[in-house]
Parts: sequence; structure tokens; C-alpha cells
Amino acid sequence: MNASTLFQLGLMGLFVAAIPLTMVWLSSDANKYRKLVWVMAFLTFDLIVFGAFTRLTDSGLGCPDWPGCYGAANPFIAHEQIAAAEAAMPTGPVTRVKAWIEMIHRYLAMGIGVLIMALMFQSIRQWKKTRRAAFAPALPVALFLFVCVQGAFGAWTVTLKLQPLIVTLHLLLGMGLLAMLAWLGGQEDYLSTPPAPLRDRRDLPGLRALRTLALFAAAVLAVQIALGGWVSTNYATMACDEFPLCDGNLLPEMDFEHGFTLWRELGKTAAGHYLQFPALVAIHWVHRNFAIVVTLVLGLAAWRASRQPALRRTGCLIALVLLAQLFTGIATVFFDFPLAIAVLHNAGAALLVLLVTMLNYKVKHLLHVSQRTPANAHAPANSYR
Repeated sequence: MNASTLFQLGLMGLFVAAIPLTMVWLSSDANKYRKLVWVMAFLTFDLIVFGAFTRLTDSGLGCPDWPGCYGAANPFIAHEQIAAAEAAMPTGPVTRVKAWIEMIHRYLAMGIGVLIMALMFQSIRQWKKTRRAAFAPALPVALFLFVCVQGAFGAWTVTLKLQPLIVTLHLLLGMGLLAMLAWLGGQEDYLSTPPAPLRDRRDLPGLRALRTLALFAAAVLAVQIALGGWVSTNYATMACDEFPLCDGNLLPEMDFEHGFTLWRELGKTAAGHYLQFPALVAIHWVHRNFAIVVTLVLGLAAWRASRQPALRRTGCLIALVLLAQLFTGIATVFFDFPLAIAVLHNAGAALLVLLVTMLNYKVKHLLHVSQRTPANAHAPANSYR
């Protein structure tokens, strides 16, 4: 790829990033650094949802090279190559529509990368000037390194032809990036408006238990998202086309060995043979049944959080999104994998990552201020959102 194409791609990333940067700069919010963090979290959520749309429409190889499209900065310039590939295989991975879907996904990713660099430079600059905790550069620098790794996996997703392990890790890294931004946003919220401590210190043991439960909920959710990514990247969504049974049985014929062999090509075993249907059933069945564990753990965490006034809204939101996630998961099977419902299911997973991360940082900070408050102190009404 020549320098001109790379320059054009860089300009596109700057253009995408300039829109939210301008909105933040012109906003009336006095704390623009905090606002930028939450705007980036919102855009990362959008990127994850659009990435799901890219994957579910089979557009991941809409441009079969990286970072451009047939060596060009956009599908307009690569029109001849795309048209030739589409003519040779009309239902194949390369079409005009799929090329644009893939490149829009890349443009948005580049824009977020530029925003993260801007955030990192601003945090380092302000930290050197003020030494304020709000501008501590450790997490912004970690975000920059993290997004570089994510970019590498984005490239490998294309160059390794949608290898399931690489695509699943790409999804997990995207969710991890969203969680890191939500955590940073939570820290900025805490420094801007610290939570009021618990009124009754006898609630501290329960809050400590909730912190452990919230961390466990985050771990369980991460496992389920990995399993969901494995289902999607192996095209095993409809391996079980009924609910609650699968192929008429609670325990259908399954091939766990080949289904969960991680390093292999798409649709093939590690030995290079075509992956048989029982392997896809095993992948789907494990994701479906682990959802029971996720529901129990996140449901318990949501219920325990809703008993704390400062955490009630977050707990209720987790419960609502969890119910919606169960509905969209079942509906995907019942309605034979409609695209809109499948995308909503992926969006629900991202929302749960955001909310469970918010629950973790709120519990951590609430516990921190409550432990530091003298037992006889009279706290004002809890205003922590």
C-alpha cells in the first residue's frame, strides 16, 4: 500500500474524530475531559454494535486486505476490483455493499483510535501542569496500548480469513476497551462528585460481599461473551433451531473436541477436515446453557445492588437489560436468526459490559468513602448516581 493511500486513511480517521472532538469542545460542560471520556465510551459501544452488524452480514472480508480496500482508501477507488470479485461470486464475501460496511467499520475504529491518542496526550499534558488525580495518565496510556493491540487483531481478522479464535479475541478486546473507558468515566465521575458514604456502617459487610459478587459477575459475563463470540464466529447460531430443546433432545449429539479446538481455520478441524454439524451443536449448546449461570449470577448482583439506594438504578438497569438479552437470545432461535434481533443481542451484551463495569466502580468507590468516614459522622443524602 502506497503512502498516498495511508495518508488518505489517516485523514479519514482525523475527520471521524473531529466530529465528536468539536462537539465536546463546543459543549457547555465545564469538565470537557470527563465528557470526552464518556463520548468515547458511547462511540466504542457503537463500534461494537456495528462490528456485530459487519460480522452478521458476512462483511468481514468485504475488503480482503487491510487497512484499505484492494490497496485503496475507499471502495469508490477500488470499484473495478470489487465489481470483478462480485461478478465472479455474486453471493461471496466481496460485494459493493459489504465493502462499504467493512470500510465504515474501519473508519469508525480509526476515529476512536485518534480520540484515544488525543485523550492520552491531553492527560499527560494536564498531569504535568496540575498533578491532579483526574488527569492521571496511567489508564489513558493503557487505553492507547490496548487499542493498538485491538488494531492488530482487526488486521489479523482479515489477513487470517476470519479465523474463529482471532475474531472472538477481537470481539473480547472491543468489550474490554468499552469496560476500560467506562471505568475511566466512573473515576472521573467520582472525582467530580464523590459518593456520600453509607448512613449505617453495619451495611459495610454487605457492601464488601457485593463487591466480590460484582467482580464475579464481570468474570462470568466475560466467559459468556467469549462463548457467544465463538458461536457467532463459527456460524453456529442456528445449530439448535428450537428452544428449550436442541434437535428434539436436552442432550443432542455433540462433538466438544472439534467444536472447542481453538486454533483452526473457519469451518474446519485442526487437521483441515470440514467441521461436522455435531461440533456446531456443541458450541451453541454450551453458550445457551451457560446463560443460566449468567442469569443467576447477574440477577443476584442486580438484586443485591438494588437494595442499596446509591446503586439501585444501576441494579435495576442490569436486571432490565439481562431480561432483554434473554428475550433476544431466544427470539433469535424462534424467528430463524433475523438480523435485527441478532444485532440487538450483541448490543445487549455490550450494554451488560457497560453496566456491570459501572456497578463495579460504584461499589468500589462507595466502599472506599464509607470505610474512610468516621463511624459517628452524619452523611448527607446520597447523591451518587
